[in-house]
Amino acid sequence: MTNDGTTSSGTTSSGTTSDRLSIDDLPVRDELKGQSPYGAPQLDVPVRLNTNENPYPLPEPLVARIAERVAEAARHLNRYPDRDAVELREGLAAYLTRSTGHPVARENVWAANGSNEILQQLLQTFGGPGRRALGFSPTYQMHDLIARGTGTGWSQGPRNADFTIDLDAAVAAIGEQRPDVLFVCSPNNPTGTAVDRATVIALYEAAQAVKPTLVIVDEAYTEFSHRPSLLELTEGRPLLVVTRTMSKAFGAAGLRLGYLAADPAVVDAVQLVRLPYHLSSVTQATALAALEFTDTLLGYVDRLKAERDRLVTELRAMGLQVTDSDANFVQFGEFADTHAMWQSVLDQGVLVRDNGVPGWLRVTAGTPEENSAFLDAVRTSLKELPQS
Repeated sequence: MTNDGTTSSGTTSSGTTSDRLSIDDLPVRDELKGQSPYGAPQLDVPVRLNTNENPYPLPEPLVARIAERVAEAARHLNRYPDRDAVELREGLAAYLTRSTGHPVARENVWAANGSNEILQQLLQTFGGPGRRALGFSPTYQMHDLIARGTGTGWSQGPRNADFTIDLDAAVAAIGEQRPDVLFVCSPNNPTGTAVDRATVIALYEAAQAVKPTLVIVDEAYTEFSHRPSLLELTEGRPLLVVTRTMSKAFGAAGLRLGYLAADPAVVDAVQLVRLPYHLSSVTQATALAALEFTDTLLGYVDRLKAERDRLVTELRAMGLQVTDSDANFVQFGEFADTHAMWQSVLDQGVLVRDNGVPGWLRVTAGTPEENSAFLDAVRTSLKELPQS
């Protein structure tokens, strides 16, 4: 019996025949036909290192503080939440100012349900039918999927062999594609590579020379980077936006809270498409509690950076290629049969990510014990699988 009440033979539990439709049988938009939803395997294995989550549970004092703030919010759930999330945006602005040294005000910040909703709102506002977005592949797959979901055309620019952005080729692609929205992911998912300041400036200037173009710097993993945030580049560049998340460094993937920093005019613009009262009172209360424990949570980031660097060192000692990483994950390879390596590691109880980059896999930095289990699994797999 399947979850929808039909058997594998296509009959329902009552014995009647079921002619189940597929998505392509429905009158969905043409650009959605034949596509698959985004998502990583959710398997019950001892070690899960495939979704770039922070492996450390929230500390008990923070859990207690969340309970206090949510209890207070619960007393007013008969009312809609603060539509503009004023207190939360002030807290996020203060965090950005303190962590980057660049002054940020509430008017520069907007928050939503995960950075994916932030990206969706930006594409709803600056993309859409008849407009085009450009990114540099391989990169975060949701950039393409959200573009498609908003009716925005999608183009891919190239990267160098080491997965850095080929600036000359990128500028040429901007001139050819004339994008309305340009994505720069730093650190880049799935490769972990960061983009230097000069490259972002050159891309921004090249884009504006063609037409007014919104440039989105996706900094979901920036707290793990060796490099400073690119947030300061928004100064004097009204069409440059930096997007962030509380899922990674703050260890709050279940919270679903993302945000952007940009010129106040951009913040005003995305509110043209945001749904009314899109951030619940409970979400806002939980995020505010997490911001009270910023120093504690970023202490876990230091541990994860050390573990990430350990993964890089030990994988290279095994003779594998490893992309330099500024994130909380590591891309490693190259394998003659990527799926066979993925399956072999999984058979030993460790789940990593196959992102579809030929020859490469990605592993999230976990706890020291999880990382040791992963490294042992890779060593075993390298001995058992042919590598040519």
